[in-house]
Amino acid sequence: MEFLNDKDKLEIWGGFECTVNRVGNQFFDQSEWNGHSQRLSDLDLIADLGLKTIRYPVLWEHTAPDNPDEFNWSRSDERLARLRELGIRPVVGLLHHGSGPHYTNLLDPTFPEKLAHYAGAVARRYPWIEAYTPVNEPLTTARFSGLYGHWYPHHSSNESFFKALVNECRGTILAMRAMREVNPDAWLVQTEDLCKIFSTPALRYQADYENTRRWLSFDLLCGRIDQNHPFWKSLLDSGKIPQAELEWFLENPCPPDIFGINYYLSSERFLDERLHYYPAHSHGGNGRQAFADVEAVRVLESGLAGYKTLLAEVWERYHRPIVITEVHNGCTREEQLRWLAQAWEACKQLRQKGVDVRALTVWALIGLFDWNTLVTQCNGFYEPGVFDLRGPNPRSTALAKAVRELANGQEIEHSTVNLPGWWERPERLLYGYVKRENARVIRPKPQPLNLKLAKQRRHQPILITGGTGTLSQAFVRLCELRGLPYLALNRQELDIANPSAVKKVVNYWQPWAVVNAAGYVRVDQAEDEPVKCLQENTCGPMALAEVCAAQEIRLVTFSSDLVFDGKTNSPYLESSSAAPLNAYGRSKYEAEQQVLRIMPEALVVRTSAFFGPWDKYNFVTNAMQSLINRQPFQAAGEYKVSPTYIPDLVHACLDLLIDGESGLWHLANQGAVSWYELAHQAARLAKLDTALLQYATEQDLLWQARRPKYSVLSSERGCLLPSLDDALERYSRECETIRFNDLEREASSA
Repeated sequence: MEFLNDKDKLEIWGGFECTVNRVGNQFFDQSEWNGHSQRLSDLDLIADLGLKTIRYPVLWEHTAPDNPDEFNWSRSDERLARLRELGIRPVVGLLHHGSGPHYTNLLDPTFPEKLAHYAGAVARRYPWIEAYTPVNEPLTTARFSGLYGHWYPHHSSNESFFKALVNECRGTILAMRAMREVNPDAWLVQTEDLCKIFSTPALRYQADYENTRRWLSFDLLCGRIDQNHPFWKSLLDSGKIPQAELEWFLENPCPPDIFGINYYLSSERFLDERLHYYPAHSHGGNGRQAFADVEAVRVLESGLAGYKTLLAEVWERYHRPIVITEVHNGCTREEQLRWLAQAWEACKQLRQKGVDVRALTVWALIGLFDWNTLVTQCNGFYEPGVFDLRGPNPRSTALAKAVRELANGQEIEHSTVNLPGWWERPERLLYGYVKRENARVIRPKPQPLNLKLAKQRRHQPILITGGTGTLSQAFVRLCELRGLPYLALNRQELDIANPSAVKKVVNYWQPWAVVNAAGYVRVDQAEDEPVKCLQENTCGPMALAEVCAAQEIRLVTFSSDLVFDGKTNSPYLESSSAAPLNAYGRSKYEAEQQVLRIMPEALVVRTSAFFGPWDKYNFVTNAMQSLINRQPFQAAGEYKVSPTYIPDLVHACLDLLIDGESGLWHLANQGAVSWYELAHQAARLAKLDTALLQYATEQDLLWQARRPKYSVLSSERGCLLPSLDDALERYSRECETIRFNDLEREASSA
């Protein structure tokens, strides 16, 4: 066998999230959602990363959707041929979380033979393919389709779960038999999400049951389920599995050539019978006892078992080669990097101990959709991966650089990588073994990674200017949340318009990035103070750009929608011509030009109309407070803007900084409203009386500075922020949470 015969080198693989699952009569297709089915060029991007092996779909639902004997090979012919030209080996998947085309399903008695029929056709079409995954994660798919009822055929019983799993495993063996008739050396790369269950003492029996159940797909394939196996009797007692069918597996074992282990931060679970400690959506049971099922990382003070422990368990049980076949963390960019780096380090350490770990697979190369609802809804919720699809073309993220480094035998180099991930920080604990008073969970407070800790831990911080301002404080809050060391300085501590002061501070703290959240913000007053406005909004960013360019430090600075004149009815793009109407807009436009002249690598972000839950001085919060106090509130009805939710803006800017992005970007929530409409929408969500909102005309406002009547922003580089409707809903929930916490504090102090 030639496939993966180099034991001396730990490889880096890649994979596309390619699920085709079914909910009712609707097929959910990731390859359609992510556009890969129309973009052959994705494969060239993968080759540029240095990857030589990729998990790649030739899915049953795509190739033979209507008739088991009618095949459309056009998609796979083109893509597999291109992979061969690029020198990339595919590990071909035939069924990825699906139940098959509409003419079969996981509970169909003939499902195994139908899958084998398709597998044989694939092998005959592509006899050069060396490795297959006939069914991805059979245990997980059987649970979601036969036990929990999430996916088709939507059954919810142990009997259906067992039958679906046995069908998948029998189908896998028959599929490999059919493919090995064509290529006797074809490898079986069998994937499974390796979970681990923890519990209170009262539920240890359930945890033990599930920790044994997690091996069922591998044990069936290896011919290990005999009369001495803990699940032999359960399978027979289900009434769906005759003894002869179980004995068939003993007579026809097909042990995986590679054990493909998928592991996520949600793979480890904690079971607790004390339901009142946990949210209602986590409540369930086993028919004998009710309990909550939550992520163990949110409960266990000792933390996760992790890659090293779980992969070692696989090795001890089977002593066969192992590949981590999915590494993905749907989180912020630095957390994605940390998760990948930790997985790679675990593989290296296990290899040193004699565990035969061959490769790690960077999953979701172009991201994934709607897994936050387990692909039971089609909401368009997107998580980027190595590439980000929220633009005209896939955009490389910081993960792309990390993958190239690993593929070239290097380590991942980024200032954020070697810091603890959220799963290692105390604020991860939401329930369980944390202090409780009167059955109320007391959550640990986040530990700020401020300037002192940054110095003590010898980690380069992010330097944030404008330390007391709304935007600066939002960066402080979210750097703490994301575990990013920072140094926030106010105007007295750092005058950014003073080049010598900037140089001195930067030389001392040696930040890896600078966020310029300082500036002159009084738009009307700027008409009387144009020199002061220019000094703070233009000269200051220029001084920062000079120092950052000289020392190769990342820089982000902010501009405004007020660089435009509003003489249009379509959203402004980055390439749109600027023509500011007032002194403030002119200072911002001049800053854009000068910063990018001095430092083309700088990131200049145009944004608009801030609102957020953490300060009391933004438009939306002022409007809501007036309505709560039963006071009238006047809002401009003739000016269209694209409001920007500050948490979304800050998260996007931090991700772009980490990605190493540069140039001009428009970042605003997707939507166009007048200030009056914005106040109305927020009031309706807060269930406040909108009768007190007053429509104001241009004459009513008495603004000193002219403003564009239309300054809506969009982007030709990528719309990274969610919709305005989504942002307003989250704003409303966050404000409600803040009010609730304030009331709790008042009650406890009283």
